Amino acid sequence: MDRTYYIATMGCQMNEYDSEYLARLLQEAGYLPAEVPEKADFLLINTCAVREKAEQKAFSLLGRMVSLKKTRPAMILGMMGCVAQKQGKDLLDRHAGLDLVLGTRELGRFKEILRKLQAGERKVAATELDGKPAPALLKEGFFKGRVKGFITIMEGCNNFCTYCVVPYVRGREVSRPPLEIVREAEHLAREGVKEITLLGQNVNSYSNYESQHVGFAHLLKMIHAVTGLRRIRFTTSHPKDLSSELITAFKDLDKLCSHIHLPFQAGSDRVLRAMNRAYTRRKYLDLIARLREVRPHIAVSSDVMVGFPGESREDFELTLDLIEKVQFDSLYSFRYSDRPGTAAAAFEKKIPEEEKAARLAELQKIQKGITLKKNKQMLGRETEILIEGLSRKKNQLTGRTSSNKVVNISYKTGMIGKLVKVKIKYAYANSLWGEDPQDVE
Repeated sequence: MDRTYYIATMGCQMNEYDSEYLARLLQEAGYLPAEVPEKADFLLINTCAVREKAEQKAFSLLGRMVSLKKTRPAMILGMMGCVAQKQGKDLLDRHAGLDLVLGTRELGRFKEILRKLQAGERKVAATELDGKPAPALLKEGFFKGRVKGFITIMEGCNNFCTYCVVPYVRGREVSRPPLEIVREAEHLAREGVKEITLLGQNVNSYSNYESQHVGFAHLLKMIHAVTGLRRIRFTTSHPKDLSSELITAFKDLDKLCSHIHLPFQAGSDRVLRAMNRAYTRRKYLDLIARLREVRPHIAVSSDVMVGFPGESREDFELTLDLIEKVQFDSLYSFRYSDRPGTAAAAFEKKIPEEEKAARLAELQKIQKGITLKKNKQMLGRETEILIEGLSRKKNQLTGRTSSNKVVNISYKTGMIGKLVKVKIKYAYANSLWGEDPQDVE
């Protein structure tokens, strides 16, 4: 009887990449994907701990899967990702049905760990943070039929923002060898992938000195030369490391999409200092101006936090003012929550939850208006989109513009994976509607 696996992925795109990496290893070991957790012989939960809500969701899912295992005691149950790294062996002690805790830097040892589990060993904890990123795994056929793919280019973070757990659960910054990254991009292109997103906690600080001096802008040029690849994206960027060379790349590299995700977190210099963000409000606004100078229609998305300890109404007003000045295409906005072990968790002058909720609602209302206005500016324009697949709605396809805006069109056979030009007919708060698709390939 075939053995099966199921990986429940929570959180960021880096977790998606890690899950797909382990899926390939499990397939090489003879496992087949299961459609639902209830049919899996090996079940993994890939978790995120960046925000309190994400961690709560991880434990809620773990509780349900532990209950499931009571009905299927032979099933191997594991937890991986940031929560696994943060909690470590304690998870095994607290959850009787849990067999494996796999840390964020242990993917390269998974084959060895899997052999132990298959031999009957249980209560395995692997959470060392000093390992190198896992090597490329070029499994033929795994990405066939896919339009988009991810490549992690570096892991870890050295910034120690006072609110963030990433340096503690992902370790220090380590970059992968550039030629290995290029080989992985070439492999994805051969499989038919048209768009690649380069991933890292801070891609701007990518730096590899083992084989050659390659920074992030240089790496982009190397990947830009990959035959068959049509689009390149990257996330996430830190403003303090956004170099002149990277800005120039938006001028010189036509495969580089017209979108950047550049978290600003707060519009007040006083709050930015307390966050240890290492840039000022003026510096951030200058970066946006320089990006728009070289790529006038570049879309900018960002992360912003409200209710950081000690944030005054004046500080919050400066955040709203920055949002009005920049006119972001979209924002990921959150209420601050204490993350145990971070410096900010010990800060005084905590903002009451009801005040954080009110500020978040006020901010989101403003951004919703800006996003809708920006989407309406697309009406009547002809724009190029990459058709990614079926929309959630029946008889529709969905794709994205280079500027990362979602565009839905009527279903037509043979369109998935193609670059087409469409005319924008309708604009909504979260998407656009395009008509008259014309193949540009």
